[in-house]
Amino acid sequence: MTVIRNSLIVILTFCIIQELPAQNNTPVWSKERANQWYAKQGWLRGCDFIPSTAVNQLEMWQAASFDTATISRELGYAQSIGLNCMRVFLHHLAWQEDTAGFKNRMEQYLSIAGEKNIKTIFVFFDDCWNESYHSGTQPAPKPGIHNSGWLRDPGKLLYDDPALMDILENYVKDILHSFKNDPRILLWDLYNEPGNSGYKNKSMVLLQQVFKWAREVNPSQPVSAGVWSRDLSELNAYQLATSDVITYHNYEDEKAHKQAIDSLRKFGRPLICTEYMARLRNSTFFNIMPLLKNENVAAINWGLVSGKTNTKYAWDTPIPDGSEPKIWFHDIFRPDGEPYSRKEVDFIMSLTGAKPSSQNLPAVSLLY
Repeated sequence: MTVIRNSLIVILTFCIIQELPAQNNTPVWSKERANQWYAKQGWLRGCDFIPSTAVNQLEMWQAASFDTATISRELGYAQSIGLNCMRVFLHHLAWQEDTAGFKNRMEQYLSIAGEKNIKTIFVFFDDCWNESYHSGTQPAPKPGIHNSGWLRDPGKLLYDDPALMDILENYVKDILHSFKNDPRILLWDLYNEPGNSGYKNKSMVLLQQVFKWAREVNPSQPVSAGVWSRDLSELNAYQLATSDVITYHNYEDEKAHKQAIDSLRKFGRPLICTEYMARLRNSTFFNIMPLLKNENVAAINWGLVSGKTNTKYAWDTPIPDGSEPKIWFHDIFRPDGEPYSRKEVDFIMSLTGAKPSSQNLPAVSLLY
C-alpha cells in the first residue's frame, strides 16, 4: 500500500524505541493476554482483500456496487489454497451516507467469509493514495496505474473541516459497538500507514483519537495499528506502545524481513505481518511465506485477485497502455480463478496443507 517511495525500506530496527505508557480509558492488553489469544488462532495466512470489481473501498461498500457474488467466488479461491484470514478496508463515507445499510453489508461480508472459515481484519483509516473522494459512482481505473482509484480516509477533508472528527468518532464507535463481540472478526486495524502521503506527525492526532475511541468501546478483539516506515519514530513509538498485538508491513527480501521480525520480538507480543509480497522487490511467497510460518508470524500479503485496483502493476512502473506486465507485482489469481502462477499456488498449498482442487485452479498458468 505504501506510496512514499523513499520509505519503502520498512521496519528494520526499533530497538531505540521504548515502550510508552498508553493513555487510554482501558489498558492495552497484557502480553500474557495477547499471547494467549494468538495461541488459539493457529497460523494465520491470507490477503489484503477487495473484490476485483471494485476500484476502491467505496465501490466495495456502497449499496449500488456491493458485489456479493464476486466476494463469495473470490473468497472461495482463497479458501481453496488454504488461506484463512483477509484484511479488508472500510471507509467512513459509506457509513455516513447509509449507516444501517453499511453495517448490513458488513454483516453480509462476514457471513460469506465465515462460511469459508475465513476470519477478517477490518481497517478503519488510511493515509494512502487519493486525498479526496465522493459518494456515488467511482472513477474508472487508469490503465496500467497501480491503485489509481484507492482512497485515503479521511484524507484532506479532516484538515479542511475539523468538525469531521466528531463524525469519525461516531463512525468508529458505532462499528465497534455493533461488532465488538463478533468471533468472525480477528482484529481491528485502526489506521493503515499513518503518516504516509507526506502527513508524517500530522497524523498523530487522529491516531491517538482512534485508539482512545477503541479503548472506550473495549472490543473483545485486539486493536492495533501497523508500523511501516523506520522514518516515523514518534508514530512508531506510539503505535507499538498502544497496540494489543504488533502489526507491521514489510516488502523486503527474507534477510531484511527476518531482521525486522527480530527487532519487533523484543516487545514480547504476537506479530502479524499485514502487508508483504511484491515480486519485483524480491518479497515473494517462495522466500517470505516460509519464513513467516517458521517464525509463527501471521502472513497477509497484498492482493488476492487482480482487478480494478491494478495492483498487478508496480507502484512506480506504470504501463500506460494497460498491457499485461511480464511479472505481476501483487495478486494471486485472475478473476476467473486461474492462478498467475501454478508453481506459486502449489507452493502456498504445500505450506497451508490445502488439497488441490481442479475446479478452482485451472491447469493453465503463468510461471515466473
